[in-house]
Amino acid sequence: MNSKGIFVTGTDTGVGKTVVTAALVSLFRADGIDAIPMKPVQTGCIPEAGGLFVVDLEFCLSMANLVPSLAERNLMTPYCFQPACSPHLAAAQACETISVSRIADDFSALKADHNLVIVEGAGGVLVPINGKETILDVMVRLSLPVLLVARPWLGTINHTLLSLRELARAGVSVLGVIFSDSRPCAWDEIVRDNRLTIERFGDAPILGHLPFIEEIKAKSPKDFLDACSPHLPSARDLLERINGLWS
Repeated sequence: MNSKGIFVTGTDTGVGKTVVTAALVSLFRADGIDAIPMKPVQTGCIPEAGGLFVVDLEFCLSMANLVPSLAERNLMTPYCFQPACSPHLAAAQACETISVSRIADDFSALKADHNLVIVEGAGGVLVPINGKETILDVMVRLSLPVLLVARPWLGTINHTLLSLRELARAGVSVLGVIFSDSRPCAWDEIVRDNRLTIERFGDAPILGHLPFIEEIKAKSPKDFLDACSPHLPSARDLLERINGLWS
């Protein structure tokens, strides 16, 4: 297993992976650890002069107050597509083939210059990236410990347990699950029981629960970190958990 990164995946698209990724980068950097984001495959990019605006990566960079060079930015997002659809379809429409080897090479180049690379997947665990491989194949190739982001409300048990089972089947090390409110959500009995049930049946701890953050894109880096940090494990706790996977 690689100790110079974390892979953030989700039970689905739109569950809050980008917010969690941005929060983790900010948490580590606030603790003096040189962490950076990576979004290997991004669909739904916005056309702009000279190229495509990579929405998820730019949010992470903005919240962490990072301004990488163009060369490093290209390593952070090796595959960018305008259509908002599954990576394999977006790549096919662009007459490209997404290569796990290229993603691994770009990750290696980034980790050589930084303490930690927080890699955000696309969609869920089994989202295809080409005709034969999925996001899970990227996780296996990078050999990183995984954080699974899940919705906390009704319906999350099945999605989360299926994702955890597939990660276990592939031999991927799971740090834990983070609940994320991608819309306002009452932390009621259902949510509390979902947490206990997932921990019991999934054999994975719920490490945090991010509440819905109003007007998140307008937040300053400090306000964003202040809103997230009380609801997530500390950078030191995450590093200890990563080291514990080695023992």
